[in-house]
Amino acid sequence: MTWTRDGVRRTWFGLSLLLSVLSALPAVAAPNGLIEEPESPSVEWCEKRKLGTWFYCPRPKPVEKEEPQSEATAPAASAVERLDGITEHLRELKARAILEPTSENITAYVRFQREQLDRSSTFSDMWQRALWQQPELDYTLERPVSTLGKQVFQAERDAEREQALVHIGQRYGVFYFFASNCGACKLFSPILKSVASSHHMTVMAVSTDGGPSEIFADYVVDSGQRERMGVTSEAVPAVVLFDAQTRQTVPIGFGLLSAEELMERIFVLTMKEVGRDY
Repeated sequence: MTWTRDGVRRTWFGLSLLLSVLSALPAVAAPNGLIEEPESPSVEWCEKRKLGTWFYCPRPKPVEKEEPQSEATAPAASAVERLDGITEHLRELKARAILEPTSENITAYVRFQREQLDRSSTFSDMWQRALWQQPELDYTLERPVSTLGKQVFQAERDAEREQALVHIGQRYGVFYFFASNCGACKLFSPILKSVASSHHMTVMAVSTDGGPSEIFADYVVDSGQRERMGVTSEAVPAVVLFDAQTRQTVPIGFGLLSAEELMERIFVLTMKEVGRDY
């Protein structure tokens, strides 16, 4: 068969027309009724085959990249995280100013520290304003801190204590542990004697070493009273109350105490509920 130039040209024209028609045909329906797209050969396959200009070789669709989460949709940091961040940044600026004490580093640290001091001052101011306007939150109304307020509070408390201790001797007795060679005991014995007499409290003086007492002549020698009272410490002088109603002991104190301290401890430990006085 002899090929002429016109014949070759017509043949190429016919093939290109056929490929155009085939590429315009719809996707082939699969047996299950779904439309299946023809598989697209990879770019590598197309390049290796070198099919020429007229052969159809579609490129695969580019993979869509996920856009990074914008700041607007990012979850907001909690107050604790923000405060921790401020503290960490302040420490970093301080460390940098110490290790590299340039004018820029020191200035940055001082400026940021000043900002936090201003924030702290604002917090303190708002704290005080809130307490002034919400009296149930102001603890100074219960325990004043001003000079005049403390004077009035102490006077009222002393009156309450004296009234409460008037009949203390009707319920409580005193066990007093001392030693004849104890210098603190010689100073404390007359103090205890005075407080007990003024509040009509009976004192049972117990000598831990068997020696006498100049103040409590009717003392007894320790024959297990300390252990029965639950006093595990060997320190003297020691004062323990005995509750005649509950048959329980109430340790008051060890060592040298003033009359004021002794009465305050007796009042608090026998008359005040835990957590209601401080």
